[in-house]
Amino acid sequence: MVPGRDRPARSSRAERVAADIEREIINARLPVGAHLGRRSELMDRFGISPTVMNETLRILRDRELIKVKPGPGGGITVASAPPQVRLGALDLWFLPSNPHPLDLIEARLYLEFGLTKAAFERATRDDISAMREAMARMRASTDAREFFDAVLAFHGVVAAAAHIPVLEGMHKTVITSIRAVLSRVVFVRDHQPLLAHSLDVHDDIVAAIAVRDQRAFIDALNRHDQDLFGADDPDRTTDSPRRP
Repeated sequence: MVPGRDRPARSSRAERVAADIEREIINARLPVGAHLGRRSELMDRFGISPTVMNETLRILRDRELIKVKPGPGGGITVASAPPQVRLGALDLWFLPSNPHPLDLIEARLYLEFGLTKAAFERATRDDISAMREAMARMRASTDAREFFDAVLAFHGVVAAAAHIPVLEGMHKTVITSIRAVLSRVVFVRDHQPLLAHSLDVHDDIVAAIAVRDQRAFIDALNRHDQDLFGADDPDRTTDSPRRP
């Protein structure tokens, strides 16, 4: 066996097992300190070798999701709950990261606050056509992750319509960081009215930009923010920027 060829396969298997354990923590909303099992139990459960188990634990420790206590009475426990954020009709879970995922969301909202105002003043016909195409993608989305990606793409188009390259570049960097730590996206229960509201509001933003109707534009932005932001983390909550 060639050592260099065997290593990626073991790493890939470890990543999959780590992802399964992370999903279990998220789906069951396991609290900090919850017991996940002993090393031998997890190896039997997932059918993996000690080497793959070691790599799996390293991945989860690096993400600050687990603690490993050796000896009798020890085992693997949940170290931290993945940050959860609610955005309108969506619940999103993030891997722990630096900066905190809520800081990334806050940065995104404040950048979009200024960029959307600039887009209102500077958007060209081509920009408005691109916004309408992005809206069509949002309406065609069939699952939560696809819809969230379409929302990010829409706001990327609006950022480009501001024609401020430095701020657009900053917006792209923040979006890339959000994507890098996003682990799961689902629709909230009874999400359909919230989803319809979100689509209508985004449509109204584009329509107001297209005809340069400032009153309608401000109204649409205020409605966009009314129920946009929420978090399950009681120690770190953020308010979205408020429009005048």
